[in-house]
Amino acid sequence: MNLILDIGNTYTKIAVFEKNVMLKKFTTSSDLIDTSIYKLQETYLLKNCIISSVTKFKSNFLKSLKSFDTLLELNQKTNVPFQNQYKTPTTLGVDRIALASAAASQHPNKNTLVIDAGTCITYDFINTSNKYLGGAISPGISIRYKALHQFTANLPLLEPDNYKLIGDDTQSSIHSGVLNGLIHEIDGVISQYNSKYSNLTVVLTGGDTNFLAKKLKSSIFATPNFLLEGLNSILTHNLNE
Repeated sequence: MNLILDIGNTYTKIAVFEKNVMLKKFTTSSDLIDTSIYKLQETYLLKNCIISSVTKFKSNFLKSLKSFDTLLELNQKTNVPFQNQYKTPTTLGVDRIALASAAASQHPNKNTLVIDAGTCITYDFINTSNKYLGGAISPGISIRYKALHQFTANLPLLEPDNYKLIGDDTQSSIHSGVLNGLIHEIDGVISQYNSKYSNLTVVLTGGDTNFLAKKLKSSIFATPNFLLEGLNSILTHNLNE
């Protein structure tokens, strides 16, 4: 069985896979990873592990993982199941590498656009020749709300909510600008890719997947766990090499 660790600054997503099937997934404080792994080892026969981290972790944390047959720390030099055509591969984030790997594994030989709606909106594209060409990075929902509040004198800080096209007060105008603008951005990007690449597969993932999925006009696959599945595909790819 495979242990998947997606370590963030504050929280860590942990998943257990048996081959390509996710058996368990949960989120915990990044300070409690050791305890969480110990409890999982009491339940599951965990043999292999992959770590994806946006922050540095303590050296003694790696020591606690020495019992695994295979321990893989994802970076820009890791062997992945696609050809990386990014002009600056050393700057490509590990999250985007994992998403591209999931696309290559689950939608082989297809034009695939992965949209990760999290803190940032990232767009990642793999073509029918299994080549990762790159994509785009845009502010996510929370950043857009915070920017309006922080860079103006009087606009309030809001949370995502239902919106209408014509805002008839300040709050509804903000919701319309942020959410209507973002939805049209995503639909517009998908339309541009569709006009250039035939039989396009579009995957929407990330923390805001459920909020955005029903509001988009474009045909998409909503897959909240796509990044974790991508990390598992990278681990499996390296085990089979």
